[in-house]
Amino acid sequence: MPAKINRQMVIAGIPQDRLEVSHYAMSEAPVSELGENQTLVRTLLISMDPVSRTRITGAPGGLQIGDVMPSSGIGQVVASRHPDFTEGQIVECQTGWQDYSVHGPEALSTFARLGPLTHHLSLYGVSGLTGYFGMAEAGGPNPGETVLVSAAGGAVGHIAGQVAKIRGARVVGIVSSQEKADWLTGTLGYDAAIDRRAGPLSGAIKQACPDGVDLYFDNVGGEMLETALTRMKDHGRIVICGYASQYDTQTPATATRGVPSVVLYKRLRIDGYVVMDYYDQKQTARGQLAAWLEADKLKLSIDLLEGLERAPEGFVGLFNGENRGKRMIQVAEEE
Repeated sequence: MPAKINRQMVIAGIPQDRLEVSHYAMSEAPVSELGENQTLVRTLLISMDPVSRTRITGAPGGLQIGDVMPSSGIGQVVASRHPDFTEGQIVECQTGWQDYSVHGPEALSTFARLGPLTHHLSLYGVSGLTGYFGMAEAGGPNPGETVLVSAAGGAVGHIAGQVAKIRGARVVGIVSSQEKADWLTGTLGYDAAIDRRAGPLSGAIKQACPDGVDLYFDNVGGEMLETALTRMKDHGRIVICGYASQYDTQTPATATRGVPSVVLYKRLRIDGYVVMDYYDQKQTARGQLAAWLEADKLKLSIDLLEGLERAPEGFVGLFNGENRGKRMIQVAEEE
């Protein structure tokens, strides 16, 4: 039987600029009763996804004080009034930052296990698939091309860069510390890595990519995108996967300098990319990623923090570059 009380991490304040741990608070509520065809899920793992920050604005339609912080995750069914879900099943759903959540059948999905549950929230989940499809399909690197990846030590970037390497490209990653740069080249097989905090980024990209960049995989936006534009080869390609530099602020930049002038003169192609566009190929992609992992062609990094109470510090830490690979929170163990 589930506990009577549901711990929930809720919004305690709306940031005026950068998000802080103090903008969250632990609350308690009764575990909801099940309605017809509903299922009660106990949260096991919750995903730390930077884009969720964009919902904490206080604006109409956004998160308000007292709301449970939303998140995708993996959970275990503890009670069900729907015939397709039985006690003990493992499911993917929008768990939120809480111990328990109630869902209709359309909000739950099961999956064939390919390894630890942490793999399914990382490599085989949204982050891993985003890195895979964003690079293999949207980017389409060719052997010998130079590929530049921003946020290359993160959940998406560390997969995307390795996919490009497997495809025969020369891969350069941009990260937030020399330690991460050494990890990219020493462990993940990147050809070069740039610590963006070590000095002017334009000069560092020029040194690491002396002949220019064929494909830029952008997770960051803002000034980093502006700088990368100037280092692109003529007819280069840019895949816009995210704009993390603009998430943790109440006043995001509204434009990128260099567009359209640099894009025009260099005849660049810029593609926006959303992973769900490729979900009809999801199972094939998971099989390929599993094969690469088994063959040690691809390495997975999971940054696991224990306890629901650590979710705020874990989330805020993403914007300080603390994570290496996919960060997630273990709320409970599978039973």
